Amino acid sequence: MRIVIAPDKFAGTLSAVEAAEALAQGWHETDPDADIERVPLSDGGPGFVEVLHTALGGKRVSVTVTGPQGNPVDAEYLLVSDTATAYIESAQACGLHLVPATQRNPEHATSYGVGELISHAVSEGAETAVVGLGGSATNDGGAGMLAALGAAPSDLLAHGGSPLAALTGPVNLAPARAATAGVRLVAATDVDNPLVGDSGASAVFGPQKGADEEQVRRLETALSTFADAVTVGGEFRNTPGAGAAGGLGYALLLLDGSVESGVQRVLEAVGLAERVASADLVLTGEGSFDSQSLRGKLPHGVATTAAKRGTACAVVAGVVDVAPHEARAAGITSTYSLVESAGSVEAALEQPAAELRTLAATVARRHSTA
Repeated sequence: MRIVIAPDKFAGTLSAVEAAEALAQGWHETDPDADIERVPLSDGGPGFVEVLHTALGGKRVSVTVTGPQGNPVDAEYLLVSDTATAYIESAQACGLHLVPATQRNPEHATSYGVGELISHAVSEGAETAVVGLGGSATNDGGAGMLAALGAAPSDLLAHGGSPLAALTGPVNLAPARAATAGVRLVAATDVDNPLVGDSGASAVFGPQKGADEEQVRRLETALSTFADAVTVGGEFRNTPGAGAAGGLGYALLLLDGSVESGVQRVLEAVGLAERVASADLVLTGEGSFDSQSLRGKLPHGVATTAAKRGTACAVVAGVVDVAPHEARAAGITSTYSLVESAGSVEAALEQPAAELRTLAATVARRHSTA
């Protein structure tokens, strides 16, 4: 039996690489002769660089940049010289994981370090910069990123979402656009939220980053003020994807960037379609498999790719909150919950790799007798 194991990360517990390894080990406990190919994946959020380096090779370039709280953090991007393409994981510069839970405050978290990563990649010869969006601590509309590239007034742009409300004059994007002139910028995301409004960055993602109701209102006002002050570039505040990563999608659009599916970018990069064509089963997974997962997130992309090749697809997730008929409609033959297998959330979190191995062994038994 040939199995392709192609999971996303299990957020907060296992990277995609670790999840793929645990699933493979568990399957081999039941079926030691199975031909297993590990293909860890990412949707553009944390793990983007690691996954693409595994698939594409290239050079991982280490840079010290400004973190979301203004302190130095170590980050890296992937530079693939053959295509002059840099793959930048925005979470490495402004990720939520970089801020202790008790200190999270998107009013003052900055995306400045993302601009520093882009600037460094351009200096190293990148002609295309694919910026993976997701997992950010920020809600600054990408203003910090723009400030790092030269946009002004930097004193109001570089310090988080809240100071943007004080903008009274125009934002000068010309220096930032000049700094990236001739470079193709791509926002890799599968979030279709606009910058502002009821489904915008502040309303939807602000609470996940530590904002209370009043802070969400202030951030919404600040982002609207920022968008009103922009004088160079198009009107992108309502463009799908503009609200990704706290508005980083919006800032990239202002620099003539495009929004593309992070999932499809990664699936094409790893050649998943070719890999699943000769497989008997594709096993994918993520931390929480819910209604959002069926709106173009990674498991849906994997299932769609597998279905086009006539290959069955199963999902293993920390939590499964999708009805069986909904999963089948998306091309997913079966789903398995790590929490149910482990017996509790606490047990699943205590030993995630071990519990995932145990569940994979169970999945293998069910499929080997199917």
